[in-house]
Amino acid sequence: MAGPWTFTLLCGLLAATLIQATLSPTGVLILGPKVIKEKLTQELKDHHATSILQQLPLLSAMREKPAGGIPVLGSLVNNILKHIIWLKVTTANILQLQVKPSANDQELLVRIPLDMVAGLNTPLVKTIVEFQMETEAQAIIRMDTSASGPTRLVLSDCATSHGTLRIQLLQKLSLLVNSLAQQVMNLLVPALPTLVKNQLCPVIEASFNDVYADLLQLVKVPIPLSTDHLEFDLLSPAINGDTIQLYLGAKLLDSQGKVTKWFNNSATSLTVPTLDNTQFSLIMSQDIVKATVAAALPPEEFMVLLDSVLPELARRLKSSIGLISAKAADALGPTQIVKILTQDTPQFFMDQGRAKVAQLIVLEVFPSSEALRPLFTVGIEASSEAQFYTKDDRLMLNLNNISSDRIKLMNSGIGWFQPDVLKNIITDILLSVLVPNQNGKLRSGVPVSMVKALGFEATESSLTQDALVLTPASLWKPCSPVSQ
Repeated sequence: MAGPWTFTLLCGLLAATLIQATLSPTGVLILGPKVIKEKLTQELKDHHATSILQQLPLLSAMREKPAGGIPVLGSLVNNILKHIIWLKVTTANILQLQVKPSANDQELLVRIPLDMVAGLNTPLVKTIVEFQMETEAQAIIRMDTSASGPTRLVLSDCATSHGTLRIQLLQKLSLLVNSLAQQVMNLLVPALPTLVKNQLCPVIEASFNDVYADLLQLVKVPIPLSTDHLEFDLLSPAINGDTIQLYLGAKLLDSQGKVTKWFNNSATSLTVPTLDNTQFSLIMSQDIVKATVAAALPPEEFMVLLDSVLPELARRLKSSIGLISAKAADALGPTQIVKILTQDTPQFFMDQGRAKVAQLIVLEVFPSSEALRPLFTVGIEASSEAQFYTKDDRLMLNLNNISSDRIKLMNSGIGWFQPDVLKNIITDILLSVLVPNQNGKLRSGVPVSMVKALGFEATESSLTQDALVLTPASLWKPCSPVSQ
């Protein structure tokens, strides 16, 4: 019969499964192995990891860890050490890191190759005796689900082993010196792995903690949207294959920093595409894109002196109105005004890799600037194709064309008429007046600061069935190995 601890464990696993099953993030940031590797490489540089290697206390470790783990007579060790004036690492390099899936699911194996040259000074010879030490530190990135806080990614189990250790003499000298050097290398074989674990592994773990903290800070950088701004929050991290995935919620804030809308859970399950050959992707649900478009295109009202600005359209409008009422057409003067009001905020729709912006528009035609009442007022259901593209690290949106999908006569001072008679001219007025105005508001784009912070110069955008996806567009400039 299962004990209480078994029941508790099963309940915990079930709860975690249910959380994962019901999690529908509004955004996902996926980081490939190269991004993880380069971020960790840079942090190792910032933490002066090679300096740590150069300061390894080789002599002390040799005294504490006899060769092969078998105690050596103190007199023999002392006999070797008395011939050594000093022994230290002269150069150290951390070679290209590797990040691969671990044998266990939802874990990443980090392999950190180390290449060091040590110098041995002995009175037996005037030159410094040099030998090369090669080994590899390995660690695991996993999810920490301890009860002390939210789930986070941690690096643990950092160690090295004899299987990855190679020590060789770089030059051959006298038989006596070669024998002494070989005895020193024999003593270092058991000592070096312990040194790496005790001296370097804490630096590796601290470096990863800083990488993770930087990522969390990176996703929280506010994204300006006209007078509002968008902020992401981490819901949960995950490891999938050789990638780290950060599931994100989001919130929209006004200019005063007050939250006006939360996006902590998408209305529909967000499809997360694979990275393929790219090294990162930022996936935003259409809920977030919709709010972004709405923030950039708030309701507005403006008037146009049509005859002065667009005389050809003014002539065509007069001709079209003449088909309804010759008297109304004759009333149109040089100061005739077209008034356009966009109602509420545009609605954003996404389907099968295409996007559309739909909006309600009220259009009024005044015969002159002195007229208090319009000749007529129509309500228009209009739509435009939404084209996303990127420019450097900015996401851009452009509205292409516009169609008047439905026109309704709201009131008329020239008698009732079928508004579809004016459909062509109204569509052309919207195309010549409204669309350029809205594209002007969209021209500045939306900066995505995490692009350059992750090491990329620019991005490209694409649409899935339910999301907007940003991926790298230029060649990536990786960091160099950590060396000294």
